[in-house]
Amino acid sequence: MKTIKLNNGLEMPLLGFGVFQIPDEAECERAVLDALETGYRLIDTARAYNNEEAVGRAIRKSGIPREEIFLTTKLWVDDTGYDKTRAAVEKALVKLQVDYIDLYLIHQPFGDVYGSWRAMEDMVKEGKLRSIGVSNFHTDRLVDLIIHNEIVPAVNQIETHPFNQRHEDHAIMKEYGVVHESWAPFAEGKDNIFKHNVLVEIGKKYDKTAAQVILRWLTQNAIVALPKSVNKGRIQENYSSQTFNLSEEDMKRIAELDKKETLFIDHRSHEIVEQFSR
Repeated sequence: MKTIKLNNGLEMPLLGFGVFQIPDEAECERAVLDALETGYRLIDTARAYNNEEAVGRAIRKSGIPREEIFLTTKLWVDDTGYDKTRAAVEKALVKLQVDYIDLYLIHQPFGDVYGSWRAMEDMVKEGKLRSIGVSNFHTDRLVDLIIHNEIVPAVNQIETHPFNQRHEDHAIMKEYGVVHESWAPFAEGKDNIFKHNVLVEIGKKYDKTAAQVILRWLTQNAIVALPKSVNKGRIQENYSSQTFNLSEEDMKRIAELDKKETLFIDHRSHEIVEQFSR
């Protein structure tokens, strides 16, 4: 699996396995085991997904050395602040049954994120977190965090897919040395993405599915992708998306699909701030 170098020198796989919306523990454990068996080495979970324990069990059962797996989890809004964040990290370590977390993200740009960031910086120095980053931060919030703190976020995980490509965000992240990571690479199936005529037509050229084209488009743009599936065949299909390269012409055709608007939520909306902060 190809990797991308983080700003602290760590290598992170460009393609990972996400477990959002797999709350059933047995199903999540089986899916992660299938992903690890297939070859995935980046596993992405979060406290808010309610499946950290299942992910931890799968990692232990896989028999794969811990150092070969890049494990990500995230801090929820009600755990922000210095002391709460330290406690949340300790709880995550117990649930995941690990001694350290490879990447720990502030899940939402709300609450006392500055207190959280300083706690996370300290825990990097203590060896409990290998790298730290953020999720759902627009460029203004991201740059402000960078300017006023010691450690630059290694990653910003944001909604990114063919219909919302985030070119401006990508440029700012590149300028500051932050890796761009995509959540919802398939737009969760919205706008009939798997049957979109452009993506299907491009896929036929390479004997690939629209899903494989999307994943290769992301990783070819140096964007980490986190597809999710509980179907072993689809897990394997997604993994094999890294066996070909899209032409420059096809990359440009996909770029033309950008609508430059979210298909989910606007993190700058006061209603969303209120919703996530209750």
